[in-house]
Amino acid sequence: MQKSMTSRVTYTGELRTLATHLQSGSGIETDAPTDNHGKGERFSPTDLIGTSLAACMLTTMAIRAKELEPKLRNVITDTEKIMSPAPRRISGIKITFHWPTNHHYTLEERTLLEEIAWSCPVKESIHPNIKLEVNFNWEN
Repeated sequence: MQKSMTSRVTYTGELRTLATHLQSGSGIETDAPTDNHGKGERFSPTDLIGTSLAACMLTTMAIRAKELEPKLRNVITDTEKIMSPAPRRISGIKITFHWPTNHHYTLEERTLLEEIAWSCPVKESIHPNIKLEVNFNWEN
């Protein structure tokens, strides 16, 4: 099991945090969402879970289907996080892929990319009670 310090999160006030990636020094600010007393001016911590899932799916596709990596450039995902009110938690994540129209994907490539996406580490870490809906949107 790999162990290393990944980040440091500092509460900066007004329901905001600053997460710093220790290896690179890059940062992400979070803000509470407007429906939970925040300003909604940054990603909320729960937004980052859906966003991480989409990023992980794309990154894992590029790693495991290296020969398709050039065709993955400029793929866009839209992510929607669904919250349940009580207890307040993420109840669902919807991701829609938008593929560049200048690339054709064979049925074999599509199947491979979907299998890879569904096996990414973030997906494997999400609680099974969270409903995941992914539209690969192959027929733009």
